[in-house]
Amino acid sequence: MTQVLQDTIDAASLGSLYALFALGVALIFGVGRIANFANGDLLTIAGYLVVVCATLPWPVVILVACAGPVVLGLAMERFAFRPVRIASPTTLLIVSFAVSALLQNGLLLTATDQPKTTSFGSSLVQPVHLGSVTTTGIDLLDIGVTVVVAVVLTLVLKRSLIGLKLRAAAEDFLMSRLLGVRANTVMATVFAISAALAGLAGIMLTIKIGTLTPTFGVQPVTVAFVAAVIGGLGSLLGAALGGFLVGALTVVIQSVLPQGLGPYRDAFVFGAVIVLLLVRPQGLMAPATGERI
Repeated sequence: MTQVLQDTIDAASLGSLYALFALGVALIFGVGRIANFANGDLLTIAGYLVVVCATLPWPVVILVACAGPVVLGLAMERFAFRPVRIASPTTLLIVSFAVSALLQNGLLLTATDQPKTTSFGSSLVQPVHLGSVTTTGIDLLDIGVTVVVAVVLTLVLKRSLIGLKLRAAAEDFLMSRLLGVRANTVMATVFAISAALAGLAGIMLTIKIGTLTPTFGVQPVTVAFVAAVIGGLGSLLGAALGGFLVGALTVVIQSVLPQGLGPYRDAFVFGAVIVLLLVRPQGLMAPATGERI
């Protein structure tokens, strides 16, 4: 029973972090039909900002690490994606890879390829004992932040004017524009929210790992898209569910694999994902027509 509780907490922590990655990816795809792989590089930049500002008070570090990706996200939308907004999905995908490569090479030029380390938030990685179960403060923070973000994002989408505009654009972008919704405002808002989520994820992942490289965000953004596809591209609830499912699969497979097969854990995880998508290719919660995000 103790091992089951331990695995449950580990799965919830890892799954919540994956869900946070996936929410930003799913939001942009749901509204703009853009598979934005450059989102992972915004996560990396948030981590580097944490390293640079680590000696400042923690509220300032968090503010800067979230504001930096938001500014870059808005610039990305304005100068990279807005001119090709009506282009084919293939073109938009190529643009996202180009922006990602640009950001990674920019980091290589400014920060070099040498790993950067930080002790920011080191108190959060200390063990926390909950009865017979051991976890860390950052694991509990991951769960709490993701729950709060999911609730706030849901309230914004369902109860606010900008949320109404986002949902209208997600259902029918052209019709919403004809009815007076400003496309530029909608897309800028979507990119800003997604970048802020990447900033939060970057902060927590940096605290958890403590080491950064220019490709720090590649693996998280890959997991984010896997989670979003599992949940059903365009569904925020599905993306969150997909993130928790990938986290649970990772923890369960890690615990049951023989020691010699441990290094191949991710191969088994993605193998299970392939099987799941073969059974349900539309995803677990694929949005119905006209019911995106």
